[in-house]
This record gives sequence, C-alpha cells and structure tokens, in this order.
Amino acid sequence: MVEHQLQDNDVKTVADIVGILRRRKWNIVVPAVAVFGLAALLAIFLPRTYRSATTILIEEQEVPREYVATNITSFADQRLQTINQRIMSTTNLIEVMNRFHLYQKLKDRMSVDEIVGRMRKDIKFATISADVIDPRSGRPAQATIAFSVSYEGKQPETVQQVAAELASLYLQENLKTRERQSSETYKFMEDEMKDVQAKTAALDAKIAEYKQKHITSLPELAQLNQQAVDQVDRDLDRMQDQMRTLRERESYLEQQLAGIPADTADREKENLKELRALLVDLKTRYSDEYPDVIKTRAAIQELESRLKTGGRAAQQGTLPDNPAYITLSSQLAGTRSEIASVKRQVRDLEAKRTSFRKRIEDAPRVEEGYRALVAERNTLQVKYDELSRKAMDAKVAHGLEKEQLAERFSIVEAARLPEKPASPNVPAILLIGLVLGLGSGVGYAAVKESTDDTVYDPAKLSAATGITVLVGVPVIVTQDDVARAKRNRRMTAAGAVAAVVAAVLIVHFFVMDLDVLWARMARKLSQL
Repeated sequence: MVEHQLQDNDVKTVADIVGILRRRKWNIVVPAVAVFGLAALLAIFLPRTYRSATTILIEEQEVPREYVATNITSFADQRLQTINQRIMSTTNLIEVMNRFHLYQKLKDRMSVDEIVGRMRKDIKFATISADVIDPRSGRPAQATIAFSVSYEGKQPETVQQVAAELASLYLQENLKTRERQSSETYKFMEDEMKDVQAKTAALDAKIAEYKQKHITSLPELAQLNQQAVDQVDRDLDRMQDQMRTLRERESYLEQQLAGIPADTADREKENLKELRALLVDLKTRYSDEYPDVIKTRAAIQELESRLKTGGRAAQQGTLPDNPAYITLSSQLAGTRSEIASVKRQVRDLEAKRTSFRKRIEDAPRVEEGYRALVAERNTLQVKYDELSRKAMDAKVAHGLEKEQLAERFSIVEAARLPEKPASPNVPAILLIGLVLGLGSGVGYAAVKESTDDTVYDPAKLSAATGITVLVGVPVIVTQDDVARAKRNRRMTAAGAVAAVVAAVLIVHFFVMDLDVLWARMARKLSQL
C-alpha cells in the first residue's frame, strides 16, 4: 500500500532529476563508457579499406559532324554498358587479379567465381550526366558526359594501380569497339557495293544479249523500221508499174514475132516460084541465049542451091536465120528475163516488208522487256551510287576512328594514391557509439531508478506513510569513504584523460590530421 502511494507521489521536478543524476551517475557513465569504448575499439580494429577512382571524360569528335559523320550510331550510355560488360567479364577480371596478386587469402576457401563476384562488388562504375541539347532532335535531354571507375582494397598502392589499370582497359576497349564497329561498317558497305557491282555487270551482259537477240526490233529502231516499210511499199509500187510495162511489151513482141518466119527459106521458095514463072514467060518470048533468060536461069540455080543448103541446116537443128525474127526473139527473151528479175525483186521486197512488219509488231513486246531490264539496271545503278557514297563516308569515318579524332575517352582525373581509408567511417562509428552509450546509460539508470523503493525525501516519506518524520540522519562518512571517494575521482580523471587522448589519437590518425583540423578551426574562427 505504501509502495503504491510512493509511486503515485513520484512526481519529478528539476531538482528530482538532478538528484537522480547524482544518485545514478555511475549507472549512466559506466554503460556509456563501455558502449563508446566498444565503438572505439570497433573503429580501431576494423580492417581499413582504401578507394581510388579515375574520372574519364567523353569528348566529342574534333572534326565537325557536318564535314565527317561518324558511323557509330549508338549512344554513349549504350556503348558504356557494352564496354562495362566486357571489362567485367570473368576472363578480364582474372587477368587483373593475377597481375596484381589480388585476393590471395581467399583462394583457399572460395571458388574462382565467388572471388570474381567479390571483385565485381569492389569495382564501382558510375556515370556523370548533364543537361544538353540533343543535336539530332534539338531538344533538351540528359546526356552522359563522363564516368568514373573506382576500386576498393586494403593496400593503397595496389588500389591505385588496379584503378589505373581498369581505366586503361576502358580506354582500350572503347578504341577497339569503335574501330571494330567502324571497320565492320566499312567492310559491309564495300561488300554490298561489290555485290551490286557484280549484279550490274551480269545485268549489262543480259541487256547486251537481249539487244543482240532482238537487234532488229529494238525500240530505237522502230522509226527506222517504219521508214523501211514505207520504202519497200514504194519500191513494190514501182516494181508493179515496171511489171505491167514489161507485160505489155512482152505481148507486143509476141504478136510481132508471130507474123515473121523463123528463117529465110520460105521467102526464097516464093522467089523461086516467081523466078520460074518469069523464066517460062521469057522463054515464050525470047530464046535461051537471051540475056534476061540466062540471068533468070542463073538466079534460079543459085536460089535452088541455097534452098538445098538451108534444108540441110534445118535438118541439123540450127537456129533461125531470119534477122528480123532473131531480133524480135532476142527482144522478147530480154523482156521475159526482165519480167523474171522483177518477179524476184517483188518476192524479195514482199519478204522484206513481211520482215519489217514483224519487227514493228514485235517492237512493243521487245520494248517492254528492254525497258524492264533498263529499269532494273537504273535501279542497280542508283543503289550502287548510294552504296559507293556511303562506302566512301564509312572509309573516311574509319580513318577518323583510326586517327582517334572521333568521339573518345580521355582521363580528366587519374587514379591517385589514397591517403585515408574509405571505410570504416570512424567519425560515424564514434558518433553512433556515443549516442548508443548515452542512451544505454540513461536507460539503465531509468531502470534502476524505477525498481528502487528507497525514499530519499522526508516529505515524500511523510506523505506516503502519514507519519511525521521527526529526525533525518545524514550519511555518515568515514575515513575509508573519503579515501574511496578520492580514489574514484582519481580513476575517473585518469579515465577521462585517457578517453580524451584516445579521441585525439583517433581523430588524428583516422579522421583528420590535427594540424589540418587546427587550421580549419582557426579559419572558421577568423571568419566570425
């Protein structure tokens, strides 16, 4: 009952809080010092890890893009991710580990893949972006202008060397990647150009063969073929006129030849009859010695002799000997020869006309096939010209990459030898230890106070029991108590001095050099 009354009247004032702090000071100090000490030991004995970083700038190409366009179309972020994956490959990391003898203590208790995973965690890759104007779209955008590569390890010199080596790998891989992509682009363009060139040559041969096959029906000969048809028609008309004239002449000569004997024997027979009749008439009037009778008889004998000679010639199949008949026969034979020649010319002209008309009829079909081949040839030529221009641009861009005048990586901040460890964070550990120590001390004191039933105030005791307190006996201090108090104060002072010295040493060796700290404090004070 009294305990409950004590708890109900336990209203704390400032004086009560001060009294509690006096009574429970050791309950607060001991846990606080213990926790802070543990934090200090943790800060001292945790292994130190050093970090060294290299900052690499992504520089634009030196030659303006209006003059030479690069054939690397991927963005810097994409290339960085690709390069990062290649650098972080197991093969590359094992080579770096073997070169700098990293993680030697882990090889006995971890597999190669686990060690490589540990190294990947120790390597940090971060990009640095900025607001720029996209040259392709002209709009504001976030662009990666640089990136950093860092490595964490226990040896500062080794950390610096590994960070420098990683930066070198990034630079080399970027050059190799860009040159390989540029070379592949140029080779692809060149192969495509050669392929189109071969197709063009094959199509040229096909066009030449087509023209040779249809040489008389080509579109460019259509007008010439039409003119040839017109000329043949005119020649046929002229030949028809000439044929009619020759036919008329042939008919006339045949009529003339029908009325003329083939040889002179028939006329001589008539003359012989007339001479015989004349001889009979002369004999009736004159004697045989009359000159006219003698002359007529001689003519008869001569004519009879000629007739006998002509009869033998006719029996032997000789040609007619009538000059008029021979002349007309020759003219008729010549006319018929001309008629035959004209017929042959007419047949030839008709064959030519048929051939030329067939050429004209075939011209649209030949023209269609020819135009299809020419159109395909023109398409290939346009493609070849375009590929030739692109191949030349790719060649120039490849030269730009080989001369390292295109977009490239350059180190703006090389890896430096780390002077201070990156972890553990000693100030943070000490601050956390201090806060936890104070919290644990206050908590412990609060627990002790709440479980303590002792009454330290006479008024509270009188109020709790209802009995008036007559006398308060003070604490009796003996010589031993005084000596013990002095000894505790000396130990406390020594502990405080040791804590201060330890704090100063921790700050000097793990946080900041005391000279630097003093200089900063002096500069801050001078600014006030």
